[in-house]
Amino acid sequence: MNLCALCGEKKCLKSRMPQTRPRATELVHSLPYNDTVRILISAGEASGEMYGAQLIEALRRRNSALEFFGVGGDRMRAAGCDTVVDAKDLAVVGITEILSQLPKILRLYKNLIAEADRRKPDLAIVIDSPAFNWRVARQMKRRGIRTVYYVAPQFWAWRQGRVRLLREYIDKALVIFPFEEKFYRDRGVDAVFVGHPLANLPNPSITREIYASQFNLDPKKHWITIMPGSRVKEVRMNLPTMLEAAGLLGSGYEFLLPVAPTLDREFVRSLVGVRNITLIPEALPALFNSRAGIIASGTATVEAAMMNTPFVMVYRVSPITYLMGKPRVKVPRFAMVNLIAGREVVPELVQRDFTPAKVVSSLQKILADGPDRDRMLAGLAQVRADLKGEGTTQTSSRPADRAAQIILTFA
Repeated sequence: MNLCALCGEKKCLKSRMPQTRPRATELVHSLPYNDTVRILISAGEASGEMYGAQLIEALRRRNSALEFFGVGGDRMRAAGCDTVVDAKDLAVVGITEILSQLPKILRLYKNLIAEADRRKPDLAIVIDSPAFNWRVARQMKRRGIRTVYYVAPQFWAWRQGRVRLLREYIDKALVIFPFEEKFYRDRGVDAVFVGHPLANLPNPSITREIYASQFNLDPKKHWITIMPGSRVKEVRMNLPTMLEAAGLLGSGYEFLLPVAPTLDREFVRSLVGVRNITLIPEALPALFNSRAGIIASGTATVEAAMMNTPFVMVYRVSPITYLMGKPRVKVPRFAMVNLIAGREVVPELVQRDFTPAKVVSSLQKILADGPDRDRMLAGLAQVRADLKGEGTTQTSSRPADRAAQIILTFA
């Protein structure tokens, strides 16, 4: 029996019709079930690489004959992706850093496209990292390869005119924030909200006592997790002020610093110096067991919300990046949890407001039991419910599974 190589259904009649250049889904439907289907997948940051690994695993649960290659890191390699480009090499932020790394990024981009021409993928999936991935999508479009954008760019926040790039080069956008579906659909993009990839993460199973013993932490103290970002430039801009704030808070707390997989541990250690900061490999157990967090704007703020950890959001970029970017920002808030809630759930300290004294002042309000902490916890609970995509038409409860099902069936 001929079955669809992606979803396992009977070979559709439509695929038997002659085509001058079959579309990717029709080409895939014409393949026997056991034939290998190649998928280019490109994720250029720590968070996108984690989402990519989840998605590969979800797709492979439905069909083990899928073959993946592209851009990723250790997690995607463990999930079975042959990485042509390492995500660490694309982890740059800010206008000045991007310009300085442009020759290297261009070379890596050309290597990826050359490999795509050699392997001839049946489908392409790009994840976040719009500066790199919309160019990948454009090349796939020119080659007649259908492309899905998982974790669509946050063009609603700034440079809204770039939505046209998705209209031109993307066949399906899978969005992870509830308000994004309407935003993109109103602008002519075929978008579907699938829920946030972190929304259904289970709480870490390790106990506080075992975790404390493993990393030589005092379980009687309050723990504070520090997350300065996943890219070198972010860490250089955010970590020094975070460390000063930790110094002001004093030795009555334990400070935990998860090192993102896109960073070199020794680089982070060199910035920390002799301070009493414990470097750890994973963020979620640290957040789950912490009383509060100092979190740089980005995916880490969603991780903190998922772990029910009150936090202060901070961020700093270079003055020239801020000066050039601020007029283009189209949203009233920076923290994703605040955007989802439509109000301030967590305090935002950005640029000049990001000082050690203000971090400490904001933290002290949520470290102690009381109305400030209770209000934040209630707000984070509502954000978690919104991110789970409750009420969506897909039957699967996991966002990665919803995304996989759509990817395997969209026409």
